[in-house]
Amino acid sequence: MTTLLGHTERQPAAVLVGWREGVQPRLILTVRTDQLQSHAGQVAFPGGRSDPADGGDAVTTALRESEEEIGLDRALVTPLGFLDCFETISGYRITPVVARIAAEAQLYPAPDEVAEVFEVPLAFFLEPANLRRYTMEFRGQRRPMVEFVHGGHRIWGATAAMLFNLLQRMGRT
Repeated sequence: MTTLLGHTERQPAAVLVGWREGVQPRLILTVRTDQLQSHAGQVAFPGGRSDPADGGDAVTTALRESEEEIGLDRALVTPLGFLDCFETISGYRITPVVARIAAEAQLYPAPDEVAEVFEVPLAFFLEPANLRRYTMEFRGQRRPMVEFVHGGHRIWGATAAMLFNLLQRMGRT
């Protein structure tokens, strides 16, 4: 694994894998602004690096970051559990926090960080034909990858890997 990730110590981070309640549950995703230093323009779950004030708690980090990035009122979020931690080549150890978001939650992008907030029906990810598998070469190693394309948005990298982990946990891969 160090061949792919290197030896850099990973910074703790958390993301909110949140779905909005309703007749057709929808996962909440963002497009990061083009001005950000890392992952500019990429599709991501709301979230980010843990702050010392978060007390090392992934739920606190995911809720704080979601409030900052998309205006999500934490009172309208019900954390349900966690997916597998994910270590990135950019130096993070991300804990995905799975949560239910109330249907009435108002979401709006923080313009310094988020270009767009969008929702994808959970049913889209459950349809096997929407999962694309491919192989990527990185640092001389071939690595299996997954991605989804929905509404002109390419969902790949860590975000797609976390979605794939969710599908695995649901017995849908």
